[in-house]
Amino acid sequence: MKEHILPAIKLSLICILFFSGIYTSLIWGIAQFSPNQGKGFVLKENDHVYYENMGQAFYSDQYFWSRPSAVSYNAAGSCGSNKGPSNADYLALVQSRIDTFLVHHPGIRKSDIPVDLLTASGSGLDPHISPQAARIQVKRIAAKRHFSEEKINSLVDECIEKPFLGLFGPETVNVLQLNIKLQKL
Repeated sequence: MKEHILPAIKLSLICILFFSGIYTSLIWGIAQFSPNQGKGFVLKENDHVYYENMGQAFYSDQYFWSRPSAVSYNAAGSCGSNKGPSNADYLALVQSRIDTFLVHHPGIRKSDIPVDLLTASGSGLDPHISPQAARIQVKRIAAKRHFSEEKINSLVDECIEKPFLGLFGPETVNVLQLNIKLQKL
Protein backbone atom coordinates (compact mmCIF):
# COMPACT_ATOMS: atom_id res chain seq x y z
CA MET A 1 0.00 0.00 0.00
CA LYS A 2 2.86 2.33 0.86
CA GLU A 3 4.37 1.78 -2.58
CA HIS A 4 1.17 3.21 -4.19
CA ILE A 5 0.28 6.05 -1.83
CA LEU A 6 3.64 7.87 -1.80
CA PRO A 7 3.92 8.10 -5.63
CA ALA A 8 0.29 9.25 -5.80
CA ILE A 9 0.94 12.00 -3.24
CA LYS A 10 4.11 13.09 -5.08
CA LEU A 11 2.29 13.16 -8.41
CA SER A 12 -0.54 15.18 -6.86
CA LEU A 13 1.88 17.74 -5.43
CA ILE A 14 3.75 18.04 -8.73
CA CYS A 15 0.46 18.56 -10.62
CA ILE A 16 -0.73 21.15 -8.11
CA LEU A 17 2.56 23.04 -8.40
CA PHE A 18 2.60 22.85 -12.20
CA PHE A 19 -1.04 23.71 -12.92
CA SER A 20 -1.49 26.25 -10.14
CA GLY A 21 1.81 28.04 -10.53
CA ILE A 22 3.94 27.34 -13.56
CA TYR A 23 1.22 26.84 -16.18
CA THR A 24 -0.85 29.77 -14.88
CA SER A 25 2.20 32.07 -14.93
CA LEU A 26 3.06 30.94 -18.45
CA ILE A 27 -0.43 31.71 -19.78
CA TRP A 28 -0.49 35.05 -17.96
CA GLY A 29 2.91 35.93 -19.47
CA ILE A 30 1.75 35.08 -22.99
CA ALA A 31 -1.37 37.19 -22.46
CA GLN A 32 0.80 40.22 -21.70
CA PHE A 33 1.88 40.25 -25.35
CA SER A 34 -1.69 40.16 -26.68
CA PRO A 35 -3.82 43.23 -27.37
CA ASN A 36 -5.01 44.82 -24.13
CA GLN A 37 -2.79 42.44 -22.11
CA GLY A 38 -5.40 39.65 -22.03
CA LYS A 39 -8.09 41.80 -20.42
CA GLY A 40 -10.49 41.51 -23.35
CA PHE A 41 -11.41 44.15 -25.88
CA VAL A 42 -12.85 47.02 -23.89
CA LEU A 43 -14.66 49.79 -25.71
CA LYS A 44 -15.64 53.00 -23.91
CA GLU A 45 -18.42 55.00 -25.49
CA ASN A 46 -20.41 57.82 -23.82
CA ASP A 47 -19.17 56.91 -20.32
CA HIS A 48 -20.28 53.33 -20.80
CA VAL A 49 -17.96 50.32 -20.97
CA TYR A 50 -18.65 47.59 -23.51
CA TYR A 51 -16.79 44.37 -24.19
CA GLU A 52 -16.25 44.14 -27.90
CA ASN A 53 -15.63 40.39 -27.90
CA MET A 54 -18.89 39.51 -26.13
CA GLY A 55 -22.41 39.55 -27.48
CA GLN A 56 -24.68 42.40 -26.41
CA ALA A 57 -28.47 42.51 -26.38
CA PHE A 58 -29.98 44.81 -29.01
CA TYR A 59 -33.74 44.61 -29.49
CA SER A 60 -34.74 48.09 -30.70
CA ASP A 61 -35.79 48.49 -34.32
CA GLN A 62 -33.29 51.37 -34.61
CA TYR A 63 -30.32 49.03 -34.13
CA PHE A 64 -28.92 45.91 -35.72
CA TRP A 65 -30.06 42.88 -33.78
CA SER A 66 -27.49 40.53 -32.30
CA ARG A 67 -27.36 36.81 -32.58
CA PRO A 68 -29.73 35.24 -30.03
CA SER A 69 -28.17 34.07 -26.77
CA ALA A 70 -29.03 30.91 -24.87
CA VAL A 71 -27.75 32.58 -21.67
CA SER A 72 -29.26 36.07 -22.06
CA TYR A 73 -25.76 37.48 -22.82
CA ASN A 74 -24.53 36.60 -19.31
CA ALA A 75 -20.82 35.75 -19.51
CA ALA A 76 -20.90 34.03 -16.12
CA GLY A 77 -23.06 31.29 -17.61
CA SER A 78 -21.55 30.86 -21.06
CA CYS A 79 -23.05 27.83 -22.79
CA GLY A 80 -25.40 26.69 -25.50
CA SER A 81 -28.91 25.50 -24.89
CA ASN A 82 -27.92 21.83 -25.39
CA LYS A 83 -31.30 21.18 -26.99
CA GLY A 84 -31.21 19.09 -30.12
CA PRO A 85 -32.75 20.10 -33.46
CA SER A 86 -35.74 17.82 -32.86
CA ASN A 87 -36.52 19.10 -29.35
CA ALA A 88 -40.06 20.53 -29.26
CA ASP A 89 -39.11 23.40 -26.91
CA TYR A 90 -36.18 24.37 -29.12
CA LEU A 91 -38.31 24.26 -32.27
CA ALA A 92 -40.94 26.46 -30.59
CA LEU A 93 -38.25 28.96 -29.57
CA VAL A 94 -36.84 29.14 -33.10
CA GLN A 95 -40.35 29.51 -34.52
CA SER A 96 -41.04 32.43 -32.14
CA ARG A 97 -37.80 34.08 -33.30
CA ILE A 98 -38.91 33.60 -36.91
CA ASP A 99 -42.33 35.08 -36.16
CA THR A 100 -40.81 38.08 -34.36
CA PHE A 101 -38.37 38.68 -37.19
CA LEU A 102 -41.07 38.54 -39.84
CA VAL A 103 -43.27 41.00 -37.92
CA HIS A 104 -40.42 43.55 -37.83
CA HIS A 105 -39.32 42.84 -41.41
CA PRO A 106 -42.42 42.69 -43.63
CA GLY A 107 -41.84 41.43 -47.15
CA ILE A 108 -39.05 39.04 -46.20
CA ARG A 109 -39.62 35.34 -46.70
CA LYS A 110 -38.90 32.86 -43.94
CA SER A 111 -36.36 31.09 -46.16
CA ASP A 112 -34.36 34.34 -46.56
CA ILE A 113 -33.65 34.79 -42.83
CA PRO A 114 -30.01 33.92 -42.06
CA VAL A 115 -29.67 31.12 -39.54
CA ASP A 116 -27.44 33.21 -37.25
CA LEU A 117 -30.41 35.49 -36.49
CA LEU A 118 -32.47 32.50 -35.33
CA THR A 119 -30.09 30.23 -33.45
CA ALA A 120 -27.71 30.91 -30.56
CA SER A 121 -24.01 30.20 -30.85
CA GLY A 122 -22.29 27.46 -28.87
CA SER A 123 -21.18 29.93 -26.18
CA GLY A 124 -24.32 32.07 -26.28
CA LEU A 125 -22.04 35.12 -26.38
CA ASP A 126 -21.06 35.46 -30.03
CA PRO A 127 -20.65 39.19 -30.83
CA HIS A 128 -20.73 38.62 -34.60
CA ILE A 129 -23.34 38.08 -37.24
CA SER A 130 -22.84 37.34 -40.91
CA PRO A 131 -22.86 40.18 -43.44
CA GLN A 132 -26.08 38.65 -44.81
CA ALA A 133 -27.68 38.92 -41.36
CA ALA A 134 -26.68 42.57 -41.19
CA ARG A 135 -27.87 43.38 -44.70
CA ILE A 136 -31.30 41.83 -44.20
CA GLN A 137 -31.89 44.35 -41.37
CA VAL A 138 -30.86 47.43 -43.39
CA LYS A 139 -34.33 48.28 -44.70
CA ARG A 140 -35.86 48.30 -41.19
CA ILE A 141 -33.08 50.46 -39.73
CA ALA A 142 -33.07 52.90 -42.66
CA ALA A 143 -36.83 53.40 -42.29
CA LYS A 144 -36.67 53.89 -38.50
CA ARG A 145 -33.70 56.28 -38.64
CA HIS A 146 -34.77 58.10 -41.80
CA PHE A 147 -31.51 57.34 -43.63
CA SER A 148 -31.04 55.94 -47.10
CA GLU A 149 -30.49 52.23 -47.43
CA GLU A 150 -27.27 52.96 -49.32
CA LYS A 151 -25.87 54.84 -46.34
CA ILE A 152 -26.66 51.97 -43.95
CA ASN A 153 -25.28 49.42 -46.43
CA SER A 154 -22.02 51.36 -46.70
CA LEU A 155 -21.80 51.32 -42.89
CA VAL A 156 -22.21 47.54 -42.96
CA ASP A 157 -19.47 47.34 -45.59
CA GLU A 158 -17.11 49.33 -43.33
CA CYS A 159 -17.70 46.93 -40.44
CA ILE A 160 -17.17 43.65 -42.27
CA GLU A 161 -14.25 41.77 -40.73
CA LYS A 162 -12.37 39.61 -43.21
CA PRO A 163 -11.26 36.03 -42.44
CA PHE A 164 -7.94 35.55 -40.65
CA LEU A 165 -5.17 35.63 -43.27
CA GLY A 166 -7.93 35.72 -45.87
CA LEU A 167 -8.42 31.97 -45.41
CA PHE A 168 -9.66 30.96 -41.99
CA GLY A 169 -13.31 31.52 -41.13
CA PRO A 170 -16.12 33.47 -42.73
CA GLU A 171 -16.61 37.22 -43.06
CA THR A 172 -18.32 38.61 -39.96
CA VAL A 173 -19.76 41.83 -38.61
CA ASN A 174 -19.31 42.85 -34.98
CA VAL A 175 -22.79 44.04 -33.99
CA LEU A 176 -21.60 46.30 -31.15
CA GLN A 177 -19.13 48.17 -33.39
CA LEU A 178 -21.74 48.47 -36.11
CA ASN A 179 -24.37 49.87 -33.73
CA ILE A 180 -21.93 52.36 -32.23
CA LYS A 181 -21.06 53.64 -35.71
CA LEU A 182 -24.76 53.73 -36.52
CA GLN A 183 -25.42 55.82 -33.41
CA LYS A 184 -22.74 58.33 -34.49
CA LEU A 185 -24.46 58.99 -37.84
